[in-house]
Amino acid sequence: MDRRTYVKTGAGVIAGGLFAGCTGGGSGDQSTEADGDGDSGSDSTGTATEAATTESVVPSNVVIGSDIPYRPFEYETTSGELTGFDVDIAEAIFEEQLGVSYEFKPTSFDSIIPSLNNNNFRIIMSAMTINDQRAEQVDFSDPYFTAYQTVIVRDDGEISSKEDLRGNPVGVQKGTTGAGAAEELKEEFDGELDIKSYDQINGAFQALINGQVNAVINDNTVNAGFANDRDDVVFLEGEGVAAESDQEAPPYLTLTIENYGIAFRQDDDEFRERVNEALAAIREDGTYDEIYSEYFDG
Repeated sequence: MDRRTYVKTGAGVIAGGLFAGCTGGGSGDQSTEADGDGDSGSDSTGTATEAATTESVVPSNVVIGSDIPYRPFEYETTSGELTGFDVDIAEAIFEEQLGVSYEFKPTSFDSIIPSLNNNNFRIIMSAMTINDQRAEQVDFSDPYFTAYQTVIVRDDGEISSKEDLRGNPVGVQKGTTGAGAAEELKEEFDGELDIKSYDQINGAFQALINGQVNAVINDNTVNAGFANDRDDVVFLEGEGVAAESDQEAPPYLTLTIENYGIAFRQDDDEFRERVNEALAAIREDGTYDEIYSEYFDG
């Protein structure tokens, strides 16, 4: 399989300078460490040890595993530039807050957690829902996005309610919570649901257009990105878990409410804490809201 690595232009040069500034005492904590070295007779060995320690907590280049494309979270423009909500959040966290560079490494979603734990990259940013099953294998950042599992259908089709899905073929992406929601629906229908799994969500979307499946179960924002570009695909209407909760419900059927998080290996607590601090900072200074408004309404 073709694997490509996307690197922000010039990020390494810029980030290298900023990272050097941080290790030189840019933060209060690091200044304290430098003072301590001075009291004990600072030497090149001590400086090198401090730099190595800092590097082990926040790498100078953060390699991010991600399933691409997954519009609007990570996808290529027509000119080949990687963009999306997760990409802009990564820029805000790593370049702007932590002063380091980052790169996205495309990885299939159904193998992305094993790849993280095999050290193929440092973290996962891939519109990943926090759930108990995944939390047994990775640790998550604080939540940074709320999503819903939803259903899209052909506008000229015969499915107009959740019950109409019974016995029909539905498309999902392998390893996703959309696939999990489909399995729960199949159980609710006493097995009367034909689940078709695809390596990427675009395969499920194409199957819907071709008539190979009659619905696709997937995240609301990604489904919306596809449906909004077409006149022949709509959300399946109906009340669901969002309407039953205290949250403001979207105007379509919702099967689940989920929170996205950045995934870390379970021995990476210090880096995870630094990322949580940076995530809180971009929420506080308005950067998060600016990025959100670029990709989503409301």
